[in-house]
Amino acid sequence: MGKASRTKVDTSRREKIAAQRAAARRAEQRRRILIASGSVVVVLAIVVAFVVIKLNTKPAADNSPNGPTGAALASVVSNVTSVPASALDSVGDGGGSVTAKPTTISGAALTANGKPEVLYVGAEYCPYCAAERWAMIVALSRFGTFSGLATVHSAAANGAGQAEPYPNTPTWTFVNAKYTSQYLTFSSVEETTNIPDPSTGTYTTLQTPTKAQQALIAKYDSSSGGAIPFVDFGNKYLISGVSYSPQVLAGLSWATIASDLSNPNSAVAKAVDGTANYITAAICQLTGNQPASACTATVKSLESQI
Repeated sequence: MGKASRTKVDTSRREKIAAQRAAARRAEQRRRILIASGSVVVVLAIVVAFVVIKLNTKPAADNSPNGPTGAALASVVSNVTSVPASALDSVGDGGGSVTAKPTTISGAALTANGKPEVLYVGAEYCPYCAAERWAMIVALSRFGTFSGLATVHSAAANGAGQAEPYPNTPTWTFVNAKYTSQYLTFSSVEETTNIPDPSTGTYTTLQTPTKAQQALIAKYDSSSGGAIPFVDFGNKYLISGVSYSPQVLAGLSWATIASDLSNPNSAVAKAVDGTANYITAAICQLTGNQPASACTATVKSLESQI
């Protein structure tokens, strides 16, 4: 083979090798692009999955059938037990939202542990107790400290399947709650749960009033047929029945209600804080208007109305 022919063959071989290398480089580039594209798709799929999970996951406040738990509960408790005095004073008498006030009764002073006693008797199924507890916690927190508060809701239906009024009203239970105060003693009796006993059709018993407590109910609550909530303020004032309509709380979460308590313009604040102010006025009459942080000028103006 002549020199020219060998040169031509070598050139052809180099071109072929170069073409093969170029094709390999293009194939490698396509492979890398496919891998990168696949990675992007995987990342996007993961992001979409997280978004879907987030959208379909309810907040902690809704995880329990009876209300918020954990950090959410702590936040709600904080809001309901520390309503600013300025908000309470701004609400005053509730502007017509409070439909019943404590009434005057007479009897031997009701005391416990050397202090005036406030006795509450209610039940977890009861929507009227559900409404009253919000105001009681707001008021009592001005004189002392709660621990162990837990959220529940009033019953939806009784054991016979009949709908209860104001079903599933968000509220609290005093069953495991503790209260400490240098000014008064708070005693509570939650008589039944919010769940009917399937064997009897009645609500399951939780706590039973003592004989002394039953005597007070018989004496002061007989005209109301044993209505609950029953709240005796040292045998000086009485609440028998609800102070405002539970309808105010209908459809609201515990967190929303607790937050609204600090907004004097909200319907919740007018009803709950207004009731709390009357409860505070009754307690101030027992404590000699102490402490001053609770027995404000606004509260003192309500004392003459009960």
